Amino acid sequence: MQRIRLRYTKRGRLRFTSHRDFQRAFERALRRAEVPMAYSAGFTPHPKVSYANAAPTGTGSEAEYLEIALTQHRDPETLRILLDESLPAGLDIVEAVEARTSGLADRLTASVWELRLDGVDPADAERAVAAFNAAGAVEVQRLTKNGMRTFDARPAVVSLATTASPETQSSQADRPSDQPCAILRLVVRHVTPAVRPDDVLSGLRAVADLAPPVPVAVTRLAQGLFDEETGTVTDPLAPDREAAEALTTAAPAAAATAPVPEGSA
Repeated sequence: MQRIRLRYTKRGRLRFTSHRDFQRAFERALRRAEVPMAYSAGFTPHPKVSYANAAPTGTGSEAEYLEIALTQHRDPETLRILLDESLPAGLDIVEAVEARTSGLADRLTASVWELRLDGVDPADAERAVAAFNAAGAVEVQRLTKNGMRTFDARPAVVSLATTASPETQSSQADRPSDQPCAILRLVVRHVTPAVRPDDVLSGLRAVADLAPPVPVAVTRLAQGLFDEETGTVTDPLAPDREAAEALTTAAPAAAATAPVPEGSA
């Protein structure tokens, strides 16, 4: 069985698709592309697809991940192109690698987010960010299926800062405006309970009374392991690419050092 890991995006209006909507669209794409999927056992077999830490509905993303299991070997890049052509524009398969290491979900421990605050003066946003970063605790509330829950959002936030311009083209294209606009860059750990960009926005309102006049455009830029030394979020597919490159390099070396059979010319 071959396992392929994919990175896909949610761009433009497709950021409003729910995770279930994407699952249905992706399974249709698998059928259109005639991917030789492995199926689960039981009375209702389903394709072996593992989704990891999907972004909330309404948020864009440049870094969503999933893994599929195949019954026949396929070239990852060829498979990526076929699946990308079978999905609507905005749900784009941008990278595919063969899984050569374990634990993709275990490598998704932090996310980098871009928050576009239309109608907010950057100076006001900077003061609110400073107040949030200086706070020892930032209690926010979230409505759950068990009722209203109060928790501290501050410990999960690794960094929160204003930035001069958006890093994603889609955030600018979705909301062309001549009004003031503040852009925030947020790095947050994946903890329990999960701290989402909406929770950080609630925290900014709590500590600095910052309330954007229109809904905030949120885009995930990256997710992966958080590197404590560099303060960056690393690429979760890098270990698989490195393992593949190591095998490619080792194969010619092994062939060159293999013993020559006796009697061969």
